[in-house]
Amino acid sequence: MENFMLPLGVDIFEELRTKGYYYIDKTRFIEELLSEQFKVNLITRPRRFGKTLTMSMLADFFDIRKDSRAVFDGLAIMENKELCAGWMNQYPVLFVTLKDVEDLTFADAYAQLEFVISSLCIEHSYLLESDRTDERDKHFFAELKAGNAARATVKNSLLILTRMMKAHFGKPVILLIDEYDVPLAKAYEHGHYTQMLNSIRGILSTALKTNGNLQFAVVTGCLRIAKESIFTGTNHFVSNSIAGRRYQGTFGFTQEDVDKLLVDMELKEYAPLMKHWYDGYRIGSEEIYCPWDVLNYVSDLRQDKSAQPGSYWKDTSHNDIIRSFIGQTGFNVTDRLETLLAGGYVKVKLCDDLTYDLVHGSEENFWSILYLTGYLTGMKPEELSGREELEPGEACLKIPNEEVKTIFSETVVEWFRDNMRDTNRQPLMAALWEGEEEKASAMLSELLFHTISYHNYKEDFYQAFLTGIFVGLGYATENDREHGLGRPDLVVKDKENRRAMIIETKHAKSGSALDRECIAAVDQIAVQKYAREYLDGYKTLVCYGVAFYKKTCRIRRVDIGEIM
Repeated sequence: MENFMLPLGVDIFEELRTKGYYYIDKTRFIEELLSEQFKVNLITRPRRFGKTLTMSMLADFFDIRKDSRAVFDGLAIMENKELCAGWMNQYPVLFVTLKDVEDLTFADAYAQLEFVISSLCIEHSYLLESDRTDERDKHFFAELKAGNAARATVKNSLLILTRMMKAHFGKPVILLIDEYDVPLAKAYEHGHYTQMLNSIRGILSTALKTNGNLQFAVVTGCLRIAKESIFTGTNHFVSNSIAGRRYQGTFGFTQEDVDKLLVDMELKEYAPLMKHWYDGYRIGSEEIYCPWDVLNYVSDLRQDKSAQPGSYWKDTSHNDIIRSFIGQTGFNVTDRLETLLAGGYVKVKLCDDLTYDLVHGSEENFWSILYLTGYLTGMKPEELSGREELEPGEACLKIPNEEVKTIFSETVVEWFRDNMRDTNRQPLMAALWEGEEEKASAMLSELLFHTISYHNYKEDFYQAFLTGIFVGLGYATENDREHGLGRPDLVVKDKENRRAMIIETKHAKSGSALDRECIAAVDQIAVQKYAREYLDGYKTLVCYGVAFYKKTCRIRRVDIGEIM
């Protein structure tokens, strides 16, 4: 195996190509992009699907200030000699990424925006010395570079830069704007959405609307913000979301890409596991892997062949949108989430144009955002097999893979634990400490009814459910710690009152099996002698076998005499 370096966190194309990083060739995208030449091309994809690296590739290919032949040597685009002769390093390029424009306050976030514009001016400082650029523009440019420009000047910054670049080079400019909606998403989270929207809308509208200095513009992001909200008046505007077929193999890894990567890394036997965990994102008609996940897991496997797949993508995104909708009255979100977690699908109407400030205005917005950000994916027509008649704008959505299912499940557990903090659990705790098993069974079943569960969780889900009930009550809880001859599911210690509780859980396959599973849990406590170390020192010791089936539970108290 060659000693390939994996490009984890590398989104500068020239660095990737010149320093020997492994690269899956996506340069045919340049042909596809130029085949139609839309004046303003918005491409939306989920986070960590390679948008910034792809935009960096475009910048290197087109930039008139560079000679990129060595960088692209051996790649597919070089086979198209006519295209390369007409376009490679033939146009001025203005490449700006907004992915780091965020902060807790608008003032600090706006300062970040000013810094991005200032950095652009520093990169293109040659424009100040040009004898072809307008003196008034040079004045504005100097203010932008120094970071002390008026807001009106910042609003027109990209227009000013493209105008100066066209004047200097005598050619129209290719404008590349990466992650345009990150400032808006973060501003919504931090409570200054309207102010940031006005700033970003001003910059984009002046740069994109009837700007005669442009050859064309490519804009990438996660969501398409409603045109009337941010792209008002932009002519020749085309939006390419994950639902469309354009560029469907460019962002993310195809099955062919992953197969080749695993062969090159001598990890071919991990293909089924890789597919189960990280495949399933449907872009157009093609199933796509998240490249961030694939590369991270390959990196782990190169260090340790026994490494298990994990959730890498969740660390780069956020699940606040899921949390914020769970339990809301008036929406059918919780029931539908149960269907999804059970391996099913939901039929919903999708909205292409969204605004962050109206995200909670409808359930339609919720499902649309989960779909566009990669948490859910559209089902193939053959998967539905005529089960559903879809109206225009409707889709059947499912969880794409095991990683995203894990994100959903962990979010549900976190939500339940937070929800428990506002619930009066004292009657339930009194029933458990007093050994009132029937009363405790009824109370636990009531709590289950108001949470989200699904059969694939089995004991893991129910163990997390019980643990969440005890959180914040001042008890010490232990999960799967060694006691006696084994590991009980849950041990609760009330040291102040010198009492302890041992709980063993079972998942029944039917309602009629609840009693049988309850007895099996009781027997396990006895056989494994879980309670032996608590017989001395604790005044009160209660042990329970608990069996669950869907949203019903059965509790049986263990007679201490049975486990002596």
